[in-house]
Amino acid sequence: MAFFKKLKDKLFKSSSKIDEGLEAIVSDGGQAEPAALEAPQVDEAALQREADAVAEAAAREEQRIAQEAQEAEAARLAEQARIEAEAAAAAKAAQEARAKADAAQAAEAQAEADQQRQAEEAAREAEAAAQAAEAAQKRQAEEAAEAARTAEAEAAEQAEREAQAARDRDAEAAKAVEPLRTTITPVAPMLDAEPEAAAPKRGILGRLMGRGGDAPVVRRVLDDAMLEQLEELLIAADMGVDTALRVTANMAEGRLGKKLSVNEIKTLMSDEIARIMEPVAKPLPIYAKKPQVVLVVGVNGSGKTTTIGKLASQFRAAGKKVVIAAGDTFRAAAVEQLQVWGERAGVPVLTAPQGSDPASLAFDAMVKAEADGADLLMIDTAGRLQNRGDLMEELAKIVRVIRKKDPDAPHNTLLVLDATTGQNAVNQVKVFQEISDVSGLVMTKLDGTAKGGVLVALADKFGLPIHAIGVGEQIDDLQAFDPQEFADALTGLDR
Repeated sequence: MAFFKKLKDKLFKSSSKIDEGLEAIVSDGGQAEPAALEAPQVDEAALQREADAVAEAAAREEQRIAQEAQEAEAARLAEQARIEAEAAAAAKAAQEARAKADAAQAAEAQAEADQQRQAEEAAREAEAAAQAAEAAQKRQAEEAAEAARTAEAEAAEQAEREAQAARDRDAEAAKAVEPLRTTITPVAPMLDAEPEAAAPKRGILGRLMGRGGDAPVVRRVLDDAMLEQLEELLIAADMGVDTALRVTANMAEGRLGKKLSVNEIKTLMSDEIARIMEPVAKPLPIYAKKPQVVLVVGVNGSGKTTTIGKLASQFRAAGKKVVIAAGDTFRAAAVEQLQVWGERAGVPVLTAPQGSDPASLAFDAMVKAEADGADLLMIDTAGRLQNRGDLMEELAKIVRVIRKKDPDAPHNTLLVLDATTGQNAVNQVKVFQEISDVSGLVMTKLDGTAKGGVLVALADKFGLPIHAIGVGEQIDDLQAFDPQEFADALTGLDR
């Protein structure tokens, strides 16, 4: 997002920008704490995924242990069966030996003593064999049991090591916090600057190695006084009273009495602003109707002509055939300025003599664009103050004449706003919407001293789509509106 990097570098150059104001508010009554106490900006979703992965690994390990235990039990049963088979064979051999001894005693009566001795020896051998078989069976059973206990102990140790590793990773993640800028210049109005805290003294080893201790983090309890200061800061940033109250109320929900740092406040404020602006971040819609008529309106000097040139360049790069009508026939050199932008964008510009009827030019431009098969017809209009009824009636006339050619035209009415006008932009939107049925907004000149907060107030009050914002005079300095990036730039948050 190279554009939003440029936005963060160029946006809000005034001395009352929000990020410095927040640092001043937190410093006013806040207390310095070790950096290690800074609440981590941890990605909860990433931690949840990691926890789920650890749980899944533990489940797989338990399954593996259970399987190994089953295999060990099966091996033990097989070994027991083998030992029992050997014992049965030995018993059978002893029985056969005793049978042979009895047969020998019956067959050889004359050698009864010898036969008896042989029988006793056979009996002793059979008994020894039986004892050996029993001892072997017992030994095998003990070995199988010991192997099972060893496997269970190893599995338990492995599970404990993995659990400890997971806890260590969680602890390391909890320690990972974003660095806080060490230079704070409180410049917000009605706040007294706090004396700069002395840098922490380094130890002997720190001085030898060139390293110092972590900078302290200033934290302040979120109370009514702090909320009032935050509201005043947002109002000073052109956000309006209602919107400022809404943002601070949502920030305070469930957090009153808690200590917050500057970075935490910036994150909360940026998320609330982005949530307000998310529903209105929409690109300019393209319709199948040819030509699609785009009427561009706004007060004097708001940047209408420049915006038309930039939009025409982007649509032409996207493969659309674009025609521009120079409807500002009142301002000197307005036609020449638009022709310059037309040449840059490679788009034809339809003109009329200075002082002629702009509504007539708009009608002729629609006929010409339709004959040429153009995809879009962008009509520039003369700048007019919203409190001048005669000028606003002239704009209403243009709309009426356009609709004689196409009842659905204009298909888009873009209101171009100058960010430096502040809260006056709210009144502009209201009046122009009544006259020309505004369908979307473009805000320009955010590369100057404007604070840009009025765009949040407009999104909250009117809910009109915000198509683009401009931060420079170059042809590529008009980009699609991204609510989160804009909110981060507005609050000075570096994620």
